[in-house]
Amino acid sequence: MTVQLKIDVLHEPMLEFSNGELDVDPRRALPLSGPSDNRGEKVIRLGFVGLADDVRAATEWFSRLEQFMPAQEKNSQRYRDWPGLKSALNARFEIDERQKRIIDSSKYQLLVSEAHRGQKFGELVELFEDAIASLYGDEAPDCIVLCIKPELGDLRAANPGLSPEERHALEMVRAEEESDQLALFQPTPEELEAASALQTMADDLLFRTFYRALKARIMSDNQAVPVQIIRRETIDRPDEKGHSHATRAWNAAVSIYYKAKGIPWRPADLPKNVCFVGVSFHHMKKRGGHLVYASVAQAYSTDIEPFAIKGANIDHNQKRDRQPYLDEDQASGLMEQILNEYEKRAGVSPDRVVVHKTTHYQPEEETGFRKVADGRIANCDLVWLRNTSFRVVRKGTEEPWRGTLCSLDQHDYLFTSGYVPWWNEFPGMHIPAPLEIGSMGETDIRARAQEILALTKMNWNSSDGITRLPITLLFAKRVGELMCELSDNATPNPSYRFYI
Repeated sequence: MTVQLKIDVLHEPMLEFSNGELDVDPRRALPLSGPSDNRGEKVIRLGFVGLADDVRAATEWFSRLEQFMPAQEKNSQRYRDWPGLKSALNARFEIDERQKRIIDSSKYQLLVSEAHRGQKFGELVELFEDAIASLYGDEAPDCIVLCIKPELGDLRAANPGLSPEERHALEMVRAEEESDQLALFQPTPEELEAASALQTMADDLLFRTFYRALKARIMSDNQAVPVQIIRRETIDRPDEKGHSHATRAWNAAVSIYYKAKGIPWRPADLPKNVCFVGVSFHHMKKRGGHLVYASVAQAYSTDIEPFAIKGANIDHNQKRDRQPYLDEDQASGLMEQILNEYEKRAGVSPDRVVVHKTTHYQPEEETGFRKVADGRIANCDLVWLRNTSFRVVRKGTEEPWRGTLCSLDQHDYLFTSGYVPWWNEFPGMHIPAPLEIGSMGETDIRARAQEILALTKMNWNSSDGITRLPITLLFAKRVGELMCELSDNATPNPSYRFYI
């Protein structure tokens, strides 16, 4: 029996910056060209919330971002000097004493000690939520910086809203998820994280984290302002421990620029008026006395702001091959919502819809999606992505290049991580893990893989310019992480600015 292995290396998608300048690396391009929406100096008004010493430290650190900071990492091609906010993003921060809110230290100490014992968790979240909400209004800042101590960043508490029966059911699901991960991968931290990124995580409902609970509460307000959470050790940690202050400055500034309604870069290689959608199932929820999955759809296009949609709640028994799925009516309803929202934002219907999903499509899902799409748009591609145990090692010492597409025995594997030539390094510790990609129905897999690769460059939460997952699924994952904090009838804030 002959097995044919075909290996192709896709071209690295380009990013567009100011005046149509193109590059693959944001940290290299931004000081040379400026952000893609550059229309002159952008003034970003910052608010600050936290304990007195944390607000003082955060204010001083963000003031330093106006100045040059040298990168201390060894690879100067990947880790570039921070040139200062004006040179990097043609922006400046406006810091006003009236936009600071100080958390009462005595209340904080009492509540945080109780929260670590599983009590007063909600009151602790409310303490910070009230301080943040007091900055809303006509003179609200563009972004609110919340500086927190490690004890808050690491805080998680058992979910008190679960009955013993529900907790037992979730623990069984969690054990099943962990078993699936170990069946595919050697249990290195990097590979386990990669596996979990494409799974529903029962653990997210079993436990509440301060960060997730606060984010969910904040975005539910009609006047909400995006929040940038900074852990105190990010400010205090010396250069030689972890990323240097220059790299931390790059990541924080790019994220805040986007949250302040800026666009650092755009994809240059994606077709216009195409709606890319990520569909995933997240976090068993409590609803009417039993557990359900919440379906989430996230849409991205070069023409409009990314948006999120909450789909149907699905009974936890609606599974096939241990995976939840949409029935025909649920799939039709979700596609109807997506197209209606796109048309409302863009003013026209998309020419094409590409749906990304983390599991194989069931016949009911294909029928439901296509029934709506075929009557309204020219083409609909149903693409799935999943983790795999497939690995490739290059002859010599280098890992497979990012963008490598391997075809073997009618299976296709895309390396969205791997050796990065413009950095001259592989940013990982183990052999890179590809994503297996396929489709329900005929499509050009190479073209779909090229689109996926471009969509891995649209995460403005980091200045690296690349992620393992496309924004469609990365965004849907982050929306899903907050679903368990929302009430059954609550709709998640559609804007991606609240999730990064």
